[in-house]
Amino acid sequence: MKDELQEILNRLPYREPFRFVDELDYVSDTGASGRYTFRPESWFYPGHFPGSPVTPGVLLTECCAQIGLVCLGIHLSGLPGNSAAAPGFALSDSRMEFLLPVSPGETVRVVSEKLYFRFGKLRCDVRLFLTDGRLACKGRLSGMLINSAA
Repeated sequence: MKDELQEILNRLPYREPFRFVDELDYVSDTGASGRYTFRPESWFYPGHFPGSPVTPGVLLTECCAQIGLVCLGIHLSGLPGNSAAAPGFALSDSRMEFLLPVSPGETVRVVSEKLYFRFGKLRCDVRLFLTDGRLACKGRLSGMLINSAA
């Protein structure tokens, strides 16, 4: 399992400074979980908000999508009956509710639950938790696998 998790991380189509996955806890046919630390020196904190930085909601959504949707999609695309050797991913819908701020230096845990995966479209419920276990945001994300060879 650990080798598969590393392979999924290696296949992610993101690099610094726009990769929001540090590690995967698990990926299964029904969901995924992983972690990311929002580093205090990140490029977006000086402008959001000066003197009282918080992580922008759009980046919390991106973190949820990368861990909960893309990592899961990479796993699902490798199952028998699915054909996407090196998939890209396009977010097609996001509905998020933000409950608590995420501060610089916070390590978050994202948990996703697959709702469906058909014809290359994946829809998941996602939750993002703070280090202390409190729920910071939750929502529903959808995306499409894109064959990068096309």
